[in-house]
Amino acid sequence: MSPLIPFPDGGYAFLEGVYPYSQGVVALPDFAIERAIFSQPVPMAEGFRRIARFLALQNRPKTALCAAELRSPKPFSFEGFVEFNKGYVSVLEQWQLYRDGRNPVARSNVAPEANPPAEPCFYAFCYTVPSIQTGSFVVAGSGEWPEGGRFPEDIVARGDLSPAGLQQKSDWVLATMESRMKQLGTGWKHATVSQVYSVHDLHALMPRIEQRIKPSTITRHYCRPPIAELEFEMDVRGVYLQRVI
Repeated sequence: MSPLIPFPDGGYAFLEGVYPYSQGVVALPDFAIERAIFSQPVPMAEGFRRIARFLALQNRPKTALCAAELRSPKPFSFEGFVEFNKGYVSVLEQWQLYRDGRNPVARSNVAPEANPPAEPCFYAFCYTVPSIQTGSFVVAGSGEWPEGGRFPEDIVARGDLSPAGLQQKSDWVLATMESRMKQLGTGWKHATVSQVYSVHDLHALMPRIEQRIKPSTITRHYCRPPIAELEFEMDVRGVYLQRVI
């Protein structure tokens, strides 16, 4: 179990995760989480500049950034993923988000199989605003690998793309989403969108998945997880306002 840590400078609390991202965030009392999606993916450096400008126009500090959704040209090697994260986290540190070895910002980072970007980009982001609404949240993306475990040895059903293997992978990821939501004090019934990322045929899995998730919340993305050898990823959010910018 990860501790839920208040981050009052941002108006949210977060589940402690790993160096590049937290496991999820939930709005503190008197705040709500909103989402902004770019009309076209924006390269990382320009994306950070646009997010800073957007937050300033909303009279919100940079520390209000609570979740990022990224798109990459292709899955990274494990070593390449580690190197990419250094540049990303260095900006969060400049923004006073990454502090004392803790990163409060949740994240997903996937690689579109069709029309991938030429370089890593921002796809969307979430931020907090003052609000009387309660309980909005974002669960960070996770694939079928126990974070902190051996890579790639501990990948669930590693290399098994059979229906049974994909079932094991999806079961693991769904359980991870459920565990994180429970720690955030929420659950599937409060989710507004459940995003699924895979390039494999999931038709046979859907009845089992829809027994746990509200079908109306499921959004399928034809994308691969960010690290080679992972095949199934999800993130979940309960956010009631979205902008396109």
